[in-house]
Amino acid sequence: MNLAFWRRNDGQPKKRKSAVREWLDAAIFAIIAATLIRTFIFEAYTIPTPSMEKTLLVNDFLFVSKISYGPRIPNTPLAVPFTHHTLPGTKYSKAYSEAVHWPYKRLPGFTRVKRNDVVVFNFPEGDTVALEQQDQSYYGLVRSLGRDAVWESYHVTSRPVDKRENYIKRCVAESGDTLSIKDGVVFVNGHQAPIPQESERRYTVQTNGDPLNPDRLDELDITPNPDATLSAGIFLYNLTPGNVTALKNFPVVKSIKPYFSGEQSVFPYDTAHYHWTEENFGPLYIPKKGATVKLDSTNIAIYDRVIRVYEGNTLEAKNGQFYINNKPADSYTFKMNYYWMMGDNRNNSLDSRYWGFVPEDHVVGKAWLIWMSYGHGSIRWSRLFRTIK
Repeated sequence: MNLAFWRRNDGQPKKRKSAVREWLDAAIFAIIAATLIRTFIFEAYTIPTPSMEKTLLVNDFLFVSKISYGPRIPNTPLAVPFTHHTLPGTKYSKAYSEAVHWPYKRLPGFTRVKRNDVVVFNFPEGDTVALEQQDQSYYGLVRSLGRDAVWESYHVTSRPVDKRENYIKRCVAESGDTLSIKDGVVFVNGHQAPIPQESERRYTVQTNGDPLNPDRLDELDITPNPDATLSAGIFLYNLTPGNVTALKNFPVVKSIKPYFSGEQSVFPYDTAHYHWTEENFGPLYIPKKGATVKLDSTNIAIYDRVIRVYEGNTLEAKNGQFYINNKPADSYTFKMNYYWMMGDNRNNSLDSRYWGFVPEDHVVGKAWLIWMSYGHGSIRWSRLFRTIK
């Protein structure tokens, strides 16, 4: 069938494409097809940190489904293919242009973000970045060093939502839920949340004075900690529920107890009203689209960033009165759904306890399948093609 019927046919044979032209056409087609697949269907990611152990391990390679929650239309469509925010081979050069910026829009998906889903999302505090310290939150640096010191010491830049660092955590509370943490145990709407089978917590293990056999620890896949010895006969380990059960049967083990650090530098960083820690936190309401909350001096720190940054309003306080978009306000109605994300390795995870809510427009996709994994110099064959739960 001649689809190019409008073209003139003078009876001359069609000129054959050169080899270079054929390779160029094939490369352009491959780039376009791969970009469409990565944007709208699925994308490959790598686990760089142990915050999800032992559910996900460092150097697990994942497929993340974009169609599960519905693919996002890119905010910054003008970008170098197969890059994220920085050009390969450069330290700080942007791999995208903000000359064209599209508002948030998500195509229909098969489901919504639910409790216990393992989710990939853009780092909520990644709107501003100190380029020499990209693995740290800019706002955390400001809290510890001061804004002037950060701007004098580092190159600071801003990033659109879809070019912020990718994080992977478990959704422990969805929009409309009320979350609390008591002695390291998560409660949602007053009920204890399920504990992932391979999740880790930090425990103190007291023995009769003898150290634990390193070969037995290796058999249980317990990673030795260089700073594991707290005192004579008391050791610190990250353990799964199965590890705890196994260690209790060791003859040298006298007791195993959860370890509490008492870390108080947590969201919303308002110690005048909230004395929360990473193990004792909340109760906290997770914003839901269309829901309205009253605003006062005790809760404004919780919803300040939602109102100003995520939903694009101005917020001021004058003479005890709040002004949103220059209008007096004593309440606020949310425009988006929000989620609370935490790592399965609860004592070694930078998560919502430190930077708050994850807006729906930051959600990238649902972690689906481990297609490759390696560690200690070899492939972890038992983890290949394992679905993520």
